[in-house]
Amino acid sequence: MITPKVEVRVTADGSSTLYVPELDEHYHSTHGAVQEAQHVYLGAGLEPVLAGATSPVRLLEIGFGTGLNALLTLQRSLASPYPIRYDTIEKYPLPAAVIEELGVERYVLNPELLDYHQQLHSAAWDTLVTLTPRFALYKTTGALQDTALPNDTYHVVYFDAFAPEKQPDMWTDEVFAQLYAATAPGGVLVSYCAKGSFRRSLKAAGWLVEKIPGPPGKREMTRARKAA
Repeated sequence: MITPKVEVRVTADGSSTLYVPELDEHYHSTHGAVQEAQHVYLGAGLEPVLAGATSPVRLLEIGFGTGLNALLTLQRSLASPYPIRYDTIEKYPLPAAVIEELGVERYVLNPELLDYHQQLHSAAWDTLVTLTPRFALYKTTGALQDTALPNDTYHVVYFDAFAPEKQPDMWTDEVFAQLYAATAPGGVLVSYCAKGSFRRSLKAAGWLVEKIPGPPGKREMTRARKAA
């Protein structure tokens, strides 16, 4: 698998994203990569689950990318009473040189977090790696559609694929049925996307779907829940 050519861009909150010229697409919101991740994935997805958790949390991210969602989740896990097992699937892992170009030291000022950022990217693929007593990581290489997922397992799904018009094969009824089967009863899926076709595909797979306020620069986002 060949990683598409990417360019580093600085977003409005000072954090970095990557731009893919071939797709005319960014990995994160240009209005702020960190604030988007905090709002969409942690704020709307992880935090409500942690608030009701009584046991370790299982989380699945679709699209590891720059590792930003994983880093912020690891940071949150340090203050969580329950450990987080973080599984992620990435078809195009980024080369180490691109990770270095992101310049995360400009906006991640905590030396401990910078070290964790390095560990997230250097962790072996297709192997469970324990980074802290509260955070374990399993990175899978390949396509989601070709990945066997456990049934009724994940409490949170971060769906962070490129936009439907850029990567249509990731936004099909079949994909959301696959994720529904893998999600634990009562679990949630969150995405920056609020397109009607996306919501219809979620509903066709059985998800209970709601539109909620989006991050800066985006009016709405989507949260879906598997019935308990």
